[in-house]
Amino acid sequence: MKKNTFTMIDQNGNEILYYVLFTFESEETNKNYIVYTDQSKDENGNIQVFASIYDPENPNSKLEAITTDREWKVIETILETLQEEIKKKQEQPNDEQ
Repeated sequence: MKKNTFTMIDQNGNEILYYVLFTFESEETNKNYIVYTDQSKDENGNIQVFASIYDPENPNSKLEAITTDREWKVIETILETLQEEIKKKQEQPNDEQ
């Protein structure tokens, strides 16, 4: 896996390039997660974001599906926090005029 990208084969045998948005370890679940995108958009025009469990010690490990609502809630909370921080930065006036 390159630093910020990786590829996977979809169910049709196509190689898909994914971009790593961020990784984190959850103290709540004691697991490591990777959040990524292929830059595709959903029906509302939003970029689709995916998340999986991964092993940061093994670059060749397979991504595992997230299966519990608790884990999804942890990821959703982090995504919401990041979105709020980005909005705040975009709304701040540029002081370098």
